[in-house]
Amino acid sequence: MTAPASARTSADLIRAEEPVLAHNYHPLPVVVARAEGTWVEDVEGRRYLDMLAGYSALNFGHRHPALIEAAHRQLDQLTLTSRAFHNDKLAEFAERLAELTGLDMVLPMNTGAEAVESGIKVARKWAYDVKGVPADQATIVVAAENFHGRTTTIVSFSTDETARAGFGPFTPGFRIVPYNDLAALEAAVDETTAAVLIEPIQGEAGVIIPDAGYLAGVRELTRRKGCLFIADEIQSGLGRTGRTLAVEHEGVVPDVLLLGKALGGGIVPVSAVVARREVLGVLHPGEHGSTFGGNPLAAAVGTAVVELLETGEFQRRATELGVVLRDGLTELVGKGVVGFRARGLWAGVDVDPAIGTGREISERLMLEGVLAKDTHGSTIRLAPPLTITADELRSALGTLEKVLTQGA
Repeated sequence: MTAPASARTSADLIRAEEPVLAHNYHPLPVVVARAEGTWVEDVEGRRYLDMLAGYSALNFGHRHPALIEAAHRQLDQLTLTSRAFHNDKLAEFAERLAELTGLDMVLPMNTGAEAVESGIKVARKWAYDVKGVPADQATIVVAAENFHGRTTTIVSFSTDETARAGFGPFTPGFRIVPYNDLAALEAAVDETTAAVLIEPIQGEAGVIIPDAGYLAGVRELTRRKGCLFIADEIQSGLGRTGRTLAVEHEGVVPDVLLLGKALGGGIVPVSAVVARREVLGVLHPGEHGSTFGGNPLAAAVGTAVVELLETGEFQRRATELGVVLRDGLTELVGKGVVGFRARGLWAGVDVDPAIGTGREISERLMLEGVLAKDTHGSTIRLAPPLTITADELRSALGTLEKVLTQGA
């Protein structure tokens, strides 16, 4: 007989997963059972400071009171209708999200990958209906080292062989150019190009921040060439970098914006394509949809998320605490850190490979009560909830220094 979860240790639960869960993840050996704010607790009661925040899905911390209240309130009323019917929460969600982003229309979906897939479909439809690209000839230009999700279409334009190998044949219609290279982008765009799809900051690649002027250059180029600029802000958006959107650092407004992760407040999966009316207006009934997209529970939580962002508090916190993060990491350069990139409360930290891989550093941090996540090689990502305090942030940085010093 299987023991009840409450009676099973972390080791028991990890072992229990092995034969019954697909091995598509390699998580750190911590089993979270409870969480509040910036802290999580495992089944034995050990506490950890969360410095990952669900890859930005938990921008507002675990179980933010306003978001939990909105979810509870909606759970007592209505959770799902499908889009076969209207619901009383969707209009406000769409209105306020469009206003927050400075765009016109919203296509609600669930996951980040769905938002990207939907953005690709919309861009192709726009290319055929509005731009006049011949049928089935539309192309989309993307950046190398991108991460937009893991569906078969999306991995078709990934340059990460771990994500691609064994999953072909791949979807045609994509051109890959180096990130942060406007000349290469210009050369790749032609009359068949429906859109340029990029992350304003490449998260999975190690929080890669482009040169000043790159995003503005992409905006100018796409306008001049008559194609769409699609900004994937699923990780970088909704306060993470100190602005509502990362593109705002260069005063750029894309044609299409892809949102997810933090839009669901860490409670339910919520994503959206937000775009100019001319772009999303190409969709007609029956051409695209989602049973759960725009459901009333998601819309209620999403509206509460927008309300938090409308105050500007979280953008200010990310900016102010981002200074603490950068200053702390600067102090660690030469003490195990060989370099870092940071914007707002988001950083990619390159550790001296002689000290350990990113995975090994993350495991050592876990043993000291801090949760972070590696990416490529000896790089770790730091993306704490925007609710973290300056003292908590300094404590995490102190723990990182301790781990690096011990490993030297």
